[in-house]
Amino acid sequence: MAKCKHGLDSRFCGACANPNRSRAAKRLLVQQRAASHNPPTAVEREAYEAVYAYEEAATQLNRRTTRATRTWPVIAKKGVIAAIDGIVTRKTETPAYRMLATMGMEDMSFEAVVLRHTEAFTTKAIVASTARLSTR
Repeated sequence: MAKCKHGLDSRFCGACANPNRSRAAKRLLVQQRAASHNPPTAVEREAYEAVYAYEEAATQLNRRTTRATRTWPVIAKKGVIAAIDGIVTRKTETPAYRMLATMGMEDMSFEAVVLRHTEAFTTKAIVASTARLSTR
């Protein structure tokens, strides 16, 4: 019996047999978690989705539940928009985009949210996001 990367018989692994269904389920889960915050605007909803998408990607990479333990306190202190602004303007790149790209959810990266909603973020964040996404 051939085993998949999850350690199961490859004939019965739902994630390996139909990876698109798995991606759609993860995307729906991320959207539901973000909606639980009752964000008043679309940019805040997408920002929460980006945080939860990062958690899902990290969980898959680490093969155990992984939370954004440094991001959530910053969100509580500054708000989700200011937190994302601070994350994308750091000099060091976060591994979030690479993880999201492997899951087919690169449109949920922090940088992608910034570029979709330029009116909510600083010029510095927009420039940094553009530069990071153009080098990938």
